[in-house]
Amino acid sequence: MKRRMIALVMAVCVLALCACGSTGGSGSSGSSGDTVKIGIFQPASGDNGAPGKQETLGSQYANYVTPTVDIGGKTYNVELVIVDNESSNDKAVSAASQLVSAGVSVVLGSYGSGVSIAGSDTFGNAGIPVIGVSCTNPQVTLGNDHYFRVCFLDPFQGTVLANLAVDEYSAKKAYILTKLGDDYSVGVGNYFKEAFEGLGGSCVVESFQEGNSDFTSYITTAKNEGCDICLAPISVEALALFLEQANTQGLGMPVLGGDTLDSNVVAGVGKGTDLDIYCSTFYAVGGDPAFDAGFTKYMEDNATAMANNGGNTTIAACSVLGYDAYYAALEALKAAGSTAPAGVMAALPSVSFDGATGHIAFDENGDAIRDAAFVKHLNTASGEYEMYGEVKVK
Repeated sequence: MKRRMIALVMAVCVLALCACGSTGGSGSSGSSGDTVKIGIFQPASGDNGAPGKQETLGSQYANYVTPTVDIGGKTYNVELVIVDNESSNDKAVSAASQLVSAGVSVVLGSYGSGVSIAGSDTFGNAGIPVIGVSCTNPQVTLGNDHYFRVCFLDPFQGTVLANLAVDEYSAKKAYILTKLGDDYSVGVGNYFKEAFEGLGGSCVVESFQEGNSDFTSYITTAKNEGCDICLAPISVEALALFLEQANTQGLGMPVLGGDTLDSNVVAGVGKGTDLDIYCSTFYAVGGDPAFDAGFTKYMEDNATAMANNGGNTTIAACSVLGYDAYYAALEALKAAGSTAPAGVMAALPSVSFDGATGHIAFDENGDAIRDAAFVKHLNTASGEYEMYGEVKVK
């Protein structure tokens, strides 16, 4: 069982606290003094640099709103230790090692399932818990005790998008474009394919390699195969190029995608085009008016925050998840009564609170208990996403 060691770890933590009379330690044993450190394991560069900054921004806003936390009867300042994993599986281990060396008590991240999986063992071997923010691939939490997450999973959003294709467009044939070696991209593509074929459809599947910038042949295949719909669950940087070329080359079919499409970069590319774009995502503006107002003002008053959000105040769903993940960390620290990573890890399964994206709680795998996703449709005239609807599963 995934959480088989939790009770034992909690017992060890309680004994340690009784013996030492301390709420923290140093190095790998957790933050010390009057400060508790939360690691931010996110891309600030590479293919997912733009949304990675937005996800970090949500946690930074939460830290701005709530810069302290009471742990074991003592008030601690919360310090965010931010590292750039560069959207790279190869760089993920060194980025994770930086956070281990910094003595963080818990880590938030990452945008991108691939880098989350790549950095996972480094955190696990150090005994440091991680709260995934928008890393949706099932493999992130599978078979380990240290990784949790606040987002829904790819099998769910793949099914949501397949049903959208059939219900909205009566689609019979789908073109699926994924990126080789990208766990998120391949995962969503496979789950969509499984669900779409289960609904009676057929699929044409192609993948491109890292560094590709010319999507002409892929667009041509989608058109020549007579596909009704295109699924493109790929990174924001690659997606922007694909959409630009799809527009100029007359793709002629709706483009669907997962949470990576919920980006003001994508919205900007789609503005003024004939593209028909839908995405599944974690949050719809208006879901938490107090958060929306506060976060917007925070960006308006902070030039760096505005720049990291792409130069405007559009609220990305990953930012809201970054905000909720921060509070999940605070709840775990309070429940643990300790800054020791082992105590935080032991406390996480019992965390339960109402966040901006809804109620946050974890199942036995450490996955968020979620039963709904939002679907948005891009208004190409305004360049803004609009709500299509909320999709729930029982």
